[in-house]
Amino acid sequence: MSGGPVRVMLVDDQPLVRSGLRVLIGETADLEVVAEAGTGAEAVERAAAHGPDVVVMDIRMPGMDGIEATRRITGGPAAPRVLVLTTFDEDEHVYGALRAGASGFAVKDMALEDILAAIRVVAAGDALIAPGVTRRLIADFVRGPGPGPGAERAPGRAPRPGAGITDREREVLTLVGRGRSNQEIAEELFISVATAKAHVARLFGKLGARDRVQLVITAYEMGLVSPAG
Repeated sequence: MSGGPVRVMLVDDQPLVRSGLRVLIGETADLEVVAEAGTGAEAVERAAAHGPDVVVMDIRMPGMDGIEATRRITGGPAAPRVLVLTTFDEDEHVYGALRAGASGFAVKDMALEDILAAIRVVAAGDALIAPGVTRRLIADFVRGPGPGPGAERAPGRAPRPGAGITDREREVLTLVGRGRSNQEIAEELFISVATAKAHVARLFGKLGARDRVQLVITAYEMGLVSPAG
């Protein structure tokens, strides 16, 4: 992304929800709303037309739901990142959203400042999964197809990778899988933050991952992280 504000598209079938988020984002200097949509089909069309950096996506909408819209939006070149924002935090929706290519999952009853923070986290290329969505969920996600809609793997995911990464990269991937930030990785491995970022960037390329959600899942697939931590 450029050095300007993060370009955000709001997708929700409730105009009041979109209006509230638009006003909230309008009060920030580093975020701007560039498009809105009330259905999944509109979201796919307008994402292609407006090129947002982040799509804030509801799940339950008439016609095409948010999971299918996420799959189509993230399947193309230069795809935006998707933050799923919903009132429903059941496992089936998290499974579907992650497998469709979402970079984050949050619930609407989060504090407003936390929602803004979630948009920034996803825009920066990090993963965000709402509190209450536990390590067990990610572990279950990689062990089986998972319940609910959108159970297939997201496009571009490399199946169970592992070959080709160095010992240091394996250490970094393990820490990413445990939820460590680049700063925390640097501190634990006694390296600079810039070096930690470089290792993470190489892991993206070697493992075919779009973001840290996929790196976390890969760490579980490789057995580097267990549900117990």
